[in-house]
Amino acid sequence: MSSQIDRIEGSGMPLRGDNIDTDRIIPARFLKAITFDGLGDHVFEDDRAAMADHPFSNPAYRQAKVLLANENFGSGSSREHAPQALKRWGIEACVGESFSEIFRGNSLAIGLACVTVSREAVEQLMSLVETAPDTPFSLSLQDRSLSADDLRVEIGVDNSVRDALLNGTWDATGMLLDDFDVVRGVAERVPYIRGF
Repeated sequence: MSSQIDRIEGSGMPLRGDNIDTDRIIPARFLKAITFDGLGDHVFEDDRAAMADHPFSNPAYRQAKVLLANENFGSGSSREHAPQALKRWGIEACVGESFSEIFRGNSLAIGLACVTVSREAVEQLMSLVETAPDTPFSLSLQDRSLSADDLRVEIGVDNSVRDALLNGTWDATGMLLDDFDVVRGVAERVPYIRGF
């Protein structure tokens, strides 16, 4: 099983506004489920109900893979449901001015890349996709770059996060499954597991 992530390609979606918190990304009433299944259907549900022109309601952005955000995206509570909802909707990368540390950590745990760019670059990218929603984006963690149309910007990403995505070590479950004989060996040596 390969969990390596380098290049993310697809169209973009502009989501304007600073300090968009996880309570807005996925409202609390959707946190009761035992699994994350179906969360993508409810991403930004309350915002979408209040704003008919919300980007997540706009059919022009339905195939978007790259979410463009402003400052301190994913702030507020530490709910892991927020990146899960975005990923299950179809988002594969978040490109913003800055991210909440907890949101970024929860995103890494599911292979949702969060990278930063300057405020000027975010504005250029948002304006570009607002004018031409089908503009193809190509984000390369290896090259630390994002290209869209004739625009190419440098992305910021912590070395540890970049390495985890490039090497597939972000996927702890996948790593366990790849070496499951080692897991069985440990289980056989643990006295309270024997016999189960």
